[in-house]
Amino acid sequence: MFPRSTVFRALHQWRSIPDAPPEPSSFATAVRSSASLRVLKPLHAAVLRHRPDDLVLSVTLACRYSQLGLPRAGLSLLSPAVADPSLVPAGDTFLWNLLVRGLVESGAHDRALALYRHMRERRGGAQPNNFTFPPVLKACSYLRDFEEGVKVHGDAAELGYDSDVFVRNSLIAMYGKSGALETAKRLFDEMPDRSVVTWTAMIGAFAQNGHPEEALALFRRMLEEHGRPNRATFLTVMSCVIRCDDADDLHKLIIRYRLESEVIVQNAIMGMYSRCGKIEQARKLFDGIAEKDLASWSSMIEAYARADMFVEAMKLFRKMKLLEIVPDRVTLLSVTRGCSNSAAASLRDARLIHGFAIRSLLIEDLMVETAVVDSYVRRGSLSGARRIFDQMREKNLVTWSTMISGYGMHGRGGEALELFNRMKCLMKPDHITFVSVLSACSHAGLIDEGWQCFNSMTTEFGIVARAEHYACMVDLLGRAGQLEKAREFIEKMPIKPDSSVWGSLLGACRIHPDAKITELAATSLFELDPQNSGRYSLLSNIYTSLGKIEEAHSIRVLMRKRGVKKIAGYTVIELNNKLYKFLVGDCSNPQSDLIYRELERLMDRIKEAGYVPNTNFALHDVEEETKVKSLYMHSEKLAIVFGHINTRPESTIRIHKNLRVCGDCHTATKFISKVTKRKIIMRDSHRFHHFSDGECSCGDYW
Repeated sequence: MFPRSTVFRALHQWRSIPDAPPEPSSFATAVRSSASLRVLKPLHAAVLRHRPDDLVLSVTLACRYSQLGLPRAGLSLLSPAVADPSLVPAGDTFLWNLLVRGLVESGAHDRALALYRHMRERRGGAQPNNFTFPPVLKACSYLRDFEEGVKVHGDAAELGYDSDVFVRNSLIAMYGKSGALETAKRLFDEMPDRSVVTWTAMIGAFAQNGHPEEALALFRRMLEEHGRPNRATFLTVMSCVIRCDDADDLHKLIIRYRLESEVIVQNAIMGMYSRCGKIEQARKLFDGIAEKDLASWSSMIEAYARADMFVEAMKLFRKMKLLEIVPDRVTLLSVTRGCSNSAAASLRDARLIHGFAIRSLLIEDLMVETAVVDSYVRRGSLSGARRIFDQMREKNLVTWSTMISGYGMHGRGGEALELFNRMKCLMKPDHITFVSVLSACSHAGLIDEGWQCFNSMTTEFGIVARAEHYACMVDLLGRAGQLEKAREFIEKMPIKPDSSVWGSLLGACRIHPDAKITELAATSLFELDPQNSGRYSLLSNIYTSLGKIEEAHSIRVLMRKRGVKKIAGYTVIELNNKLYKFLVGDCSNPQSDLIYRELERLMDRIKEAGYVPNTNFALHDVEEETKVKSLYMHSEKLAIVFGHINTRPESTIRIHKNLRVCGDCHTATKFISKVTKRKIIMRDSHRFHHFSDGECSCGDYW
């Protein structure tokens, strides 16, 4: 950075000699050294006053505006030349390069490509050189216009610049982003001399294409060949690290290269440790950053949200507000998605985040609006989600899919189909939209409509069905009791069934027990997904319901032998802005005595109304009476009773189970809603259940 005196000396010189302005080189230097918009704007005014037609100065200003976070201002400076390229001297390659680079740095990638094409097509015009191609290839990468990128590669080869190290680095980066990893690797291997940018570009190509191990291996090779990594290299490599040992080694290396004091590097180290599951280490690093920037706060909030530590994420989010640090869209997206996914979040949290988005004007951001819709859906307020959805000025495929999926999760398949049909009139659905609508059909038992949607994927929209679409269809057939048809459907699949497909078939056997199909699904699942504890528990319960007690016991023995640990079930309820968590047989709540007394009274009342305990969902190898008592102590029932005795009779009880709700609790909750005349909304790991007057929104189709 040049000293501030350079800037002010140049500015004073131009102001004091209006009739004989000095050479602009000193002002180009001053512009490049401007540390803030406050310093840059007077220089801009001086350029407009003395040299309004100087393209070199205009491009220099445009680049600096972009670097200081105001690309639109920079773009306005370049607009005359872009609108009329004849203003640019035909043979001045340097000036053409400056303009192309200025457009790229100002974010006008499409205009940069258009100007490059004009440069190539202009007769007797400037010829591109090794400084032309890097920004042009960068524009191709940003626009995902890889067909144009290949043409630009051809131009570089034709003019003899494709072996230039700067051009070759840009080609590797472009092909890496396009998914043409083999081409990028071939270009890398052909290079006799590689700069740090070359290594970083190739490491990035591996990382972007889902090959983190190869990226790390290439980084180690770079070190072995005495390459010296820079900040960009470390930032790229850190995104590939998922093991604690690798994170520690890389952290030590960063310290050795004396890069650990840079905030951008500290933020990346924090993110690296959080991905490795070392949240405490990430927080320690966060607390140690002397001058935290917005990315520091966003990274730590995202780390908490990813680790399902929503309470901690919200504490940090509130602290930001107290310190008057204004969150950006990245921060807001992290905390909103955390609200959607965490059992510790509540509808109140969704409303709080929504309110902040409105006040900060970020609600106009499409991604933020869509995330807010999703948070309302997953916190049980479908009406709130639909209200925001209807008010949105712009909707993309993700927005429509989110709302369609929301209706499916809440058991309202008809509304999901109606919305899907509306969407089809406006835009072409993608594979994610079809997963949403097929899942909605499955949850609502809409078999004919599900088949119609599945077939239309190929016939109407040319979308090739993936494993998740086949899993939805197996789920649809299985829930309807058509297990043989589901099995035949799997056998005829053109792709190999994965664990999601077999899991759907096994899940159907929970509703419609069938020993033969259960064993078929279980055998495949134990090969494909041997560490999923939920499969073992489900299979054990199915065997119990079929009266195969020995087989059920053998599954539990197998689970222990393989070291598969069962996930502990729990239910969460919010009361007066505080979360209460219940485990099976929980006695930790201060009101435990009152809860169990009221539970006993409630069980007697629902028995009189016709409830019969289903002991298939109780502990095994114990007396029948003990089984019944153990059912009463399930976490769902404890949370509901706690809500019942602590809330107003007209209010809705909202609970969240981390696993699928057990069959007996589902039945009991229907009866509880009838005898207490309370509305109960239960979210489990698969969907929502709205209980009212003895009925559930799922229609027992879950």
